[in-house]
Amino acid sequence: MKYGIIGAGAMGYRYGVMLQENAGVDVDFIDTWEPNVEKVREQGGVSVARDHKNRRIIPINMYYPEEYTGHPDVWIIFKKQMQLAEELERDSKAGIFHDDQYVFSAMNGMGHFEKIEKYFPKDHIVCGTAMIATRLDGPANVDFMGPVNSEVMHMAPYNNKPADETMQAIFNDFTAAKMGPVMVDEWKGMCMSKVVFNAVTNTLCTMYEMQMGQFIEYEGVTRMATTLFNEAFDACERAGIHMIESRQEEIDSIIPVSQAYKYHYPSMYQDFSKGRPTEVDYINGYIAKIGREHDYVCRVHEFVVEEVHMAEMMRKYHKPTENVADTKQAEVEA
Repeated sequence: MKYGIIGAGAMGYRYGVMLQENAGVDVDFIDTWEPNVEKVREQGGVSVARDHKNRRIIPINMYYPEEYTGHPDVWIIFKKQMQLAEELERDSKAGIFHDDQYVFSAMNGMGHFEKIEKYFPKDHIVCGTAMIATRLDGPANVDFMGPVNSEVMHMAPYNNKPADETMQAIFNDFTAAKMGPVMVDEWKGMCMSKVVFNAVTNTLCTMYEMQMGQFIEYEGVTRMATTLFNEAFDACERAGIHMIESRQEEIDSIIPVSQAYKYHYPSMYQDFSKGRPTEVDYINGYIAKIGREHDYVCRVHEFVVEEVHMAEMMRKYHKPTENVADTKQAEVEA
């Protein structure tokens, strides 16, 4: 099959390049960030390294939406939650969406599938999560973090029916690309398992401007995580959402996962440190929204959302710490 990547950022490049190079499939990249598009064209591709080593230029096909005339079988979407609606509208007006196409997305947070559903049939949407670290150092310049075969991701049909032939073909291509896919039956519990994890690590690391390894140096981190996890699980249980990990499994995962990515700043911090809005409303805010809709108030999550927005406001008085050298931001989808 042929794939189209919407959003050639860190994760868009990771998926597209690995599909092209490892699975040997055709991939086109669609992006609206002009410095990114023009840098690809200037240097003849995207500059890719793995763990700072073996950097090379990998030729890719890059287009603005308005100039694209291709017809991929599957779109892979990686945009920030607050950018997605505008991106989809622009792509639709450019005429690049077609009724026969499928779409896969493993973006952080929640709320994106409802937007995607406006443009694609529900039976053609594949939901995903990714435990994959990728660093975007600049336009057309990425670093794939972690050893080969360390990638782990989950996927599930949006319609909660068994995967059809095309979805199975996507799974097979992801396997050939060495993305480490796992197919599960129910998408919302799968996605919320990732959201509640990010609601602890991404949000707290962002507020205190620290790497994940620094985060777990604090002796009270398990207590803090337990409070946030318990609220999230209470809200999801009231909503009938059954996550693929238990409360205790989520709690127990904080230290080993953070240790594995100890030098990385979560992706929310990348936005925060660059002066952009964060995705906290789509992570902790989404958990709080589920709670309110089911007569349960997630007081700590609601407070954390306000804290992050206050920190965003304070950027006008002092600049966040920039990521430098080997501790530079990894856009961690973990």
